[in-house]
Amino acid sequence: MSFTKDKDSDNYITNFEDWERIIKFIPKKCKIWSPFYCDGIQKEYFKKLGFNIIHKDKDFFSYEPKKYDIIIDNIPFSKKKEILKRLKEFEKPFMLILPSVMLSYKYFQDDFGDDIQVIIPKSRTKFKHLNSSNKNYTPPFASFYFCYKMNLEKDLTFI
Repeated sequence: MSFTKDKDSDNYITNFEDWERIIKFIPKKCKIWSPFYCDGIQKEYFKKLGFNIIHKDKDFFSYEPKKYDIIIDNIPFSKKKEILKRLKEFEKPFMLILPSVMLSYKYFQDDFGDDIQVIIPKSRTKFKHLNSSNKNYTPPFASFYFCYKMNLEKDLTFI
């Protein structure tokens, strides 16, 4: 079950190019779980990039696949606190697109502070709204790729 009917402002799809620019940071042989369905296009994107991906229209809060290596997605921002809490329980590596302001949230620092690495793009991430033909919406804030247990070479990586 996607969250597309919950809050319209959560219905943003990451463009293919914004996933493509971070593939060198994803282990090639890993099985990706991308739990936030929206329009389902993400499955096609990651298959095109050569990855094995689980991307089903299931409720993130009640479903977890039996076997996967990493979680990669653009989450519904209005549910970020609840989503991050559940992700912490999984203790699996993840790479999430989140607003840069996450670095200043106490709950985020307390739960992930010592284990987070950040990939910072030189240009802002572009999104497409589920109900719009505009493929290049850029929000008024920066979005970064927040990585947990990814063992990147550096804690801050500029791309």
